This record gives sequence, structure tokens and C-alpha cells, in this order.
Amino acid sequence: MTHGFKDKVVAITGAGKGLGRAYAHCLAKRGARVVVNNRRHAGETQSSADQVVAEIRELGGKAQAEYSSVEEATAGESLLHTSLETFGRLDALIANAGVSEGCSFHKQDLADFRQVVEINLMGTVNVLHAAFRHMYQQASGAIVVSSSVAGLYGEHGLPAYSASKAALLGLMYSLSKEGAGHGIRVNALAPFASTQMTRENMPPALEERLQPDQVAPVAAWLVSDQCDLNGETIISGAGKISRARSMETAPISLHIHSEYKPEVIRAAWGALETQPTDRAYRGALQQFGKFICD
Repeated sequence: MTHGFKDKVVAITGAGKGLGRAYAHCLAKRGARVVVNNRRHAGETQSSADQVVAEIRELGGKAQAEYSSVEEATAGESLLHTSLETFGRLDALIANAGVSEGCSFHKQDLADFRQVVEINLMGTVNVLHAAFRHMYQQASGAIVVSSSVAGLYGEHGLPAYSASKAALLGLMYSLSKEGAGHGIRVNALAPFASTQMTRENMPPALEERLQPDQVAPVAAWLVSDQCDLNGETIISGAGKISRARSMETAPISLHIHSEYKPEVIRAAWGALETQPTDRAYRGALQQFGKFICD
């Protein structure tokens, strides 16, 4: 069964191991032709990208390795070129490559903070820019951005990771609106999985439950013809899936007071804390209009 992937080409960054490798295998089994991106490492006799390509080909699938480091400004153009040169098209992109850190902000060197942001945020931007422009011109395509619950909610010891993953959500929401009228769908996937990034701090019992292949079908569905989602954030792991959205209370007017004293704001905040967070918006302009006019 192709599940909508017959003749489709999907490029995946960071696909030499972990989640990216699982995504590549899952898609190849369903008939997609896969461009496997992973940078080369010093001392490797065979790159991880080549290993994954060999595994896919051995199982009868079609794949091509690509070795750009996503933080390089030319990475997106190189990935697009390899897709077009090898398979003649690019239908979907899963921007999976990323790094984490384990350091409190007050102890962190700013150079280390910048490096995480450079790889996670700008590395994704580098790859998306070329692919999005190509999809815009061909009026079709699907993109999945790899975010995290740390980007949604933050986490102690992950300041740069949390910040970069939150920024990717803003990018995803913006591109989902820009691409909507041109046949492009852009969504975010926040995975729970045991990978090289998480394994050191994960109990063995939990590691067994959080295998990357539990997330891979969700990533495959998001880039398939069977999916029509756009501008959504999906959380997945251990065979589960949930939807994450930004929510707001209805605004409380302060115009009934003669001046905005701190005491007035405090009272208003107390009222807001008791309101249900039942409002979701399709974009910043819609939120602005509702906020101002209500």
C-alpha cells in the first residue's frame, strides 16, 4: 500500500539516526522516494545517511543520501538540488535535524546558547527557505517542522532548546498562512521518543515505550495526500497523539475605571484567572481584531 506516496519524494533532515531514520524507513515502506540528509562526521567509514540509504535499498525502497549541515546557509539549496537531480521533484520536507543542551541559563555560555538556536531555528530556516519557495512555485507541497513540548511550555535546563523550538512554532504558523493559497501545508510535530539526545536521562522501561517508530506513522501521515491539516501542532509518542493550540480568555475591559492603577490591573487579573481559556485564533490579525472590538 502506498498511502498516497506513489511517485512522491520526501526529504528528511537529520535522518541518519533516531527519529529521522524511523521517518525515512516508514515513508520508504509506503512507496515514497526518500532523500536522507545527515552531515558527515569525522572518522566515519560510512556516513549515517549512507547507512540508512543502504538499509532502505536492501528492502526494495528508493533513497538518496545528502550530506549538508543544516546550519550552513546553502543547505536548503543543496537538499533541493539533490531531490530534483535524483528524483526530479520534491513533494514534502520533514525538518527534523536539531540539538539540545543540558544547562541552566545562569550557568550557560552565550556562545553555546547561540549555537543551539543557530542549528535548531536557523538550520530549519535554511532548509525550509529553498523548499518552500520551490513548493510555492509548483503550487503543492507538505512541510513538517520538528518542535517540542519544551517549545510549548518551556523546561528548566533547556533554555536555548525551548526558545528555538518555540520560535519554530511561530515560523510554522506564519508559513502555513503564506502557503495556504498555494497548495502548501505546514504543520509542527512535537515528538516523545528515545534518541541519542534523550537516552542518557531516560529510564530503560520508558525508553522501551518511546521508540521512534511509534512516532514515524504520524510524521508520514502529516506529509501524505490523506492529510489536510495546516497550521497544526501535533504531539506524539508511545503510540499516542494529541493536538496543541494557543488559547486565550475573553479580554476584560479596563475602560470602566478612570485610570489604570496597579490595583485595577490586579483585580482584572484575578477575574481572568477564573475564566475558561476557550478562545483559539487562526492568526495574529484575527486575535487583534477580536481583542480590540470585543
